[in-house]
Amino acid sequence: QVQLVESGGGLVQAGGSLRLSCLASGVTFRIFNVAWFRQAPGKEREFVAAINSGSLRKQYADSVKGRFTISRDDAKNTLYLQMNSLKPEDTAVYYCAAGGTFPLGPYRYWGQGTQVTVSS
Repeated sequence: QVQLVESGGGLVQAGGSLRLSCLASGVTFRIFNVAWFRQAPGKEREFVAAINSGSLRKQYADSVKGRFTISRDDAKNTLYLQMNSLKPEDTAVYYCAAGGTFPLGPYRYWGQGTQVTVSS
């Protein structure tokens, strides 16, 4: 049974930073492409960033390029999203996803989400 559990969300002022983590279990994590998505109230879920297995290629949405960094630690079965220079428009529930086609998916497995709120 695959589980993805996000952590690290919270409230931060514009210009601040947060680091999200996603701990995976029940899956051979190292062979899976993984990604972050987000969904703001009243909006569709949107792609944020992805990192594939093996070659560790990365892809970012234009809106977060230069500010966010996706990484993974396969020994710890963990996916990370370092978010710097946060903007109010980054406010959303952030979800990790695994087991999909790089970079946009579709992805098979999803976490429960963690709230990120950026105040102005």
